[in-house]
Amino acid sequence: MNYLTIPWENLGFGAFWLMLMAFLVALPCSQMGSFLILRRMSLTGDAISHSVFPGVVIAFVFTGDLASPWLIIGAGLAGLASTVFIELIHKKTRVKQDAATGISFTALFALGVVLMETMLGKNVDLDLDCVLHGRLGLLLEEQHREIFGLMVPQPILIMAGVALLTIFLMMLFYRVLLLSAFDQGLAASYGYKPAVIHYCTMFAVSFIVVAAFQAVGAILVIALLILPGAAAYLCTHRLKIMLLLASIHALLSAVGGLYLHVWFNTDMASAVVVSGGVLLILAWLLGPVDGLMWKWLKDEEETPDKDASHSACSE
Repeated sequence: MNYLTIPWENLGFGAFWLMLMAFLVALPCSQMGSFLILRRMSLTGDAISHSVFPGVVIAFVFTGDLASPWLIIGAGLAGLASTVFIELIHKKTRVKQDAATGISFTALFALGVVLMETMLGKNVDLDLDCVLHGRLGLLLEEQHREIFGLMVPQPILIMAGVALLTIFLMMLFYRVLLLSAFDQGLAASYGYKPAVIHYCTMFAVSFIVVAAFQAVGAILVIALLILPGAAAYLCTHRLKIMLLLASIHALLSAVGGLYLHVWFNTDMASAVVVSGGVLLILAWLLGPVDGLMWKWLKDEEETPDKDASHSACSE
């Protein structure tokens, strides 16, 4: 029982802030990541998470502030440029889309590292480790703001705004996202522009990725984009339920990540991803649609019928 209370004994109310921040980072990632999976563009999310780096560096050169909203705009434009780059390579050459994606994100990420070294130098507060691995474990050391008499870490306010905006936009454009995810030709027949939807989706992914930069970094945010949607897809093929299950996965990953962080004294962001990975394995084993256990039970139910039909045929 002591294992359940130890995070709260060690961190006090700070445990709640850590868990809330992890959930607010994972929630918008889980929702947009579900659409990336349905559009078979999971690798594009990986590409964007790396290719936004040059946009962050250039925006930081002009603002000198990691909390500036221009970093999000710069990252969004870099992510959009990456998407256009991928499409150009794929359509104008004989290179396949997966190879074009690999070329785009490695080239742009390397460009970001070069820009950081040459334009910022090594004595600037833009730490490469922070960009790659995040600072979720250092949340309680961040600046706090008073909200209704409660001192709230400032990154939580930013991610809460990002999460609410993401949910609002998804509710507003749900029909468009639904049609384009399953059949772009059908979406076009209703008067929607698939290319515009595609680039707007990529801009939204870039926006979410850079918002999650400081918390989980450019590498672990890929896991938060993919794991919840993949786990949910193993449990249902209905989109609304899939989005709900992805949200629950985000919440449980945050809770599990907090406990792993305290129990093993490890990095909080990595612990959240490990927790999400365990949930994915459980969904793979027990998922009611594509879970191994469910398929085995269905095969067991069908086997006697097949044996009976073979016996009847032989008679």
